[in-house]
This record gives sequence, C-alpha cells and structure tokens, in this order.
Amino acid sequence: MKKVFFMLVCMAMSISMAHAQATVQKHDVVYDVCDVLPEFPGGMGELMKFMMENIHYPKEAVKQQLEGRVVVSFIVEKNGELNDISVVKPCHPLLDEESLRLVRSMPKWKPGSHEGKPVRVSFSLPVMFRLK
Repeated sequence: MKKVFFMLVCMAMSISMAHAQATVQKHDVVYDVCDVLPEFPGGMGELMKFMMENIHYPKEAVKQQLEGRVVVSFIVEKNGELNDISVVKPCHPLLDEESLRLVRSMPKWKPGSHEGKPVRVSFSLPVMFRLK
C-alpha cells in the first residue's frame, strides 16, 4: 500500500492596505492586514503538526490518484473562533471537503489586533495533497 503524504504550502495572506482595505461584514470590520496577525496556538510549526496529525486523505481520492492544492479562507474572530470557512480555490470535491473538515476542527486561534485592540481578520490557508 502506498504511503500517503501531504505538504503544506506556505500560508498566504492577502496583502493590501490595512485601513483602506478593511471590509464591513456583520456590522464589524474584517481586516485583510492588521498590526498583529492571527496565529494558530503555538505558531506555524504547531499548525503544520496539527494538520499532519489530523488530515485524512480520502480513500476514494487515493484510489483515483487525486493530488492538488485547496485554498481555504476563513475569518479569525476577536475571540479566536474561526467563522465563514469556505473553499476559495477548489481542487476536487473530495479534497475540498477534507480541507473544510480539517479547518473546522481547529482550536481557537490567537486573534489578530490593530491599534492594540482585537479585530476580525480574513485569513487564507493552502492545503496541499500529495501521494508518494
């Protein structure tokens, strides 16, 4: 049986002007960029570890030899919860659904802040699926 691995692509954040590019949603501002970005508990290394330990390469995707990258977008709320989780760059429905399941299972993040106050921040996370 083949060993199944996946790789993470470095995290992607939209780069834009912090103040001018903020968008209004649910009567509160959602920042694309802020003074302090949101962070997975323990940082990037812990995020990768969490993903490697919790991702489940779908059996049917292995059978079909499916590989690729899915980009999932979400909002890190002021309290660290993840909301509005969606696929912004799909690959295949099986891989897309697993990426959504993985992000939905994440613990609360350390929220981002702007001018010393917690803010809602839009975040994009690429998930790479590779068979080896």
